[in-house]
Order: sequence, then structure tokens, then C-alpha cells
Amino acid sequence: MTAAQNPLDDWQARGLIHQATATGLGEAMAAGTVTGYIGFDPTAPSLHVGSLLQLTVLMRLQRAGHRPIALVGGGTGLIGDPSGKDEERQLLDVEGLADNLAALERQLRGFLDFEGELGAIMVNNMDWLGELNLIEFLRDVGKHFSVNSMIARESVKRRLEGRDHGISYTEFSYALMQAYDFLELHDRHGCTLQLGGSDQWGNIVAGADLIRRERSAEVHGLTTPLISRSDGRKFGKSEQGNVWLDPEQTTPFEFFQFWLNTADDDVAGYLKLLTFLEVAEIDQAVGDAAKRPEARQAQRLLAAELTRMVHGDQALARVEQVTKVLFGGGELRQLDSAGLREAFRTSPRIRIDRVEISTGVALTEALVRASLAPSKGRARRDVESGAISINHEVEGDVHRELGTGDLLPGGFIVLRRGRKTYCLIETAG
Repeated sequence: MTAAQNPLDDWQARGLIHQATATGLGEAMAAGTVTGYIGFDPTAPSLHVGSLLQLTVLMRLQRAGHRPIALVGGGTGLIGDPSGKDEERQLLDVEGLADNLAALERQLRGFLDFEGELGAIMVNNMDWLGELNLIEFLRDVGKHFSVNSMIARESVKRRLEGRDHGISYTEFSYALMQAYDFLELHDRHGCTLQLGGSDQWGNIVAGADLIRRERSAEVHGLTTPLISRSDGRKFGKSEQGNVWLDPEQTTPFEFFQFWLNTADDDVAGYLKLLTFLEVAEIDQAVGDAAKRPEARQAQRLLAAELTRMVHGDQALARVEQVTKVLFGGGELRQLDSAGLREAFRTSPRIRIDRVEISTGVALTEALVRASLAPSKGRARRDVESGAISINHEVEGDVHRELGTGDLLPGGFIVLRRGRKTYCLIETAG
């Protein structure tokens, strides 16, 4: 296990620190092991790329010789955090929440080391929140919270000022629940540090205040900035929606492509915030990439580092091969059926019986059936103009038929019109 270090200078250089409570955290980290926690919201059966920053913060904490706690909100997940929300969220049912919690716990174990004396700890706050007595909780915890200060918080104020949305007492009480989490973790595991995004600052300070009042102990809070995009669009969204860490919901290829499409103005910041490359190495790579921005070398470095971290070396190797074939002029036959499915997962597809393929299907007819042309006449013109390719090879013969010789691994044929409009033919039978 790494000897305890103070990583805050490196975190500052990366732009990781947005807010921090009173000084002393650096000294505490240099003096010995600090136990710190981050809570993860189980509103979905997978974490998404918006969670990556907090995951890497826990990983950095552990690599610096400190002990991370990953809290999954089995209790607070039934309440809902109003932070960053413009309206009341749908409350989860107990069964759906249990499925999400199990999935998140499996994912978290892929990022943190849970072995050894200073191994990471996984906790579910339902273990203590589910046993609270309301009267005792209001008397012992609620008395420390001023309604005036709670109303003044930005997350609450915005909801109260909105004409169409208010805030329920359920969500209003969330801050008390999270503060109590910090107190419980302090008592159970000696936790003296809570980390989170900048939208959690009010909740983190409330927990630190509660521990100071109830235990006469000084603890620490630190927030990271919320990741933004230079074009103003919401971070973590692609054309298909959220970018998930679960490969069944967002394939490694789609994950890689999301980062490959990062804007030039964002890539240096993402490399510093989300990867474990040294800051000097990142600055050098970004500087070199700026000389040939069309090559997108900084984006390729970002995509490779994050795909490796989330999905592993084998997945990265497969993704890089798929990317090379699709965008580097390679042959589709180099890919196996799994690679083809991953590459064209979001592309439209049709099914044609294998017997029909074996007797020959006119290309113009296939284009109409694949909705790549509205009529056979238009299909012929597109073929003649060189706009149609079969398995990435341009086809100019209007009398061409698709046959078994065109089948790729897995029984696929890939039709393309222009540069980006695809349809995948799956053969059946």
C-alpha cells in the first residue's frame, strides 16, 4: 500500500479543486491516512460519464495512500437530491432501486481496490437511514438545521422561485439525510473527508457542521468543478442520449467515439481531470497535437486512456481496430461478428433470408428495402454516381447482385449511401 501523501498540489494543477473547507486537509493527508467518501446516486442501473470525475477522485485518493468509501444511496435514493434539478424527480420503487444498487456496486468494484488493511469500503446508507426513528432524528439532527439557511441554498431557491415547480418536503429534507450520512461514516469508519461535485457544497458543509456540533470534531469537505462543454451543450450526452459506463448500454466503441469527438477547447481539461497521465505529459501532448489539429491526437489519447480505464485493454484493442477499419480505409472482413455488431449497433438494419441471398438479390432492390433509396430509379442513379458502397467498397454496376460472397463474419452485409448513411443487412435462415 502506498504511504500516505498529500495529493492536493497535483489536484490543484489539474483543476480538480473547486471549493474546500478550512485549511488543514493537506497537513492531515501528509501526516497519515485520511478516510474520505463520495456518494453515488442509484437512479439508473449504470453510472455514466458524468460520474467519471468522482470515480477518479476516489481512485486518486486511494493511490495517494488514503482510504476511499463508496456510498451507494439506498436510503437517499428513495428521497431524491434536488441539487441541479429543475423539477421533482420520479421516486424509485424499492425493487427497481435494489436492482440499480446491485449494478452500481459491481461497477464500483471495477475501479477501486477493496483488498488489504486500507482497501476501499462499500456502504449503503439504507443500513442506517432505514432504522431511523423520526422523532429522535428531528430532535437530535433537525435541531441543528436552520430553515432560513436551507432556503437560501441555490438548489432550493431556484425551485422555490420557479413559477411551475416547487419543492416537496421530501426533497427539502435531503440535506439532512446526507449530513447524517457523513456523521455515521465518521462514527463507523473514522471518515473525516467528504468529496463531491460543486453542486453538493451545501450538503457537504451541513455534514461537517453536524459533526462539529455533535462530536466536537473538525472534518473536511472538498468539491470538484462540474464538467462543462465549451459549446454550451450538456456534458455526458451524445446523439443517442446518456453515455453509460455499462458496455451493454453504451458499447466500448460508442464510448471511445464520444471522447474522440471532444472539442479542441475541451480536450486538455478533460485529460487533466479524468486521466492519470502526468500534467506535464498532458501539456506536451496537447501542444504537439495543436500543430496538426486535424489528426486529433489529443482526442485519441483521451479516448484511449478512458476506454482502457473503464473497459480494459482487450476492449480498447478491439475498439481501435474497429475505428481503424471504419475510418482508416481498412477492410470490414478484418472484423469479427462481435466487432461488426458493435460498430453498427445504432445503424438501421433489415433482415433478408439467407436462401434469397444465395440466389442473388439485386443491389437496387436491396437499397430500396434498406430505405437507402426511395425507388429503384433513384437507386440506379446513386449507384451510377458512385454514392453506393458494399462492405466499404464503392459499387458502380447497376446490375450488381448481392450474394453469399458478400457475407461478412456473422452473416452481415453493410450497405452505405454517401459517407455516413448505413444500413446493415442481417441474413436469417
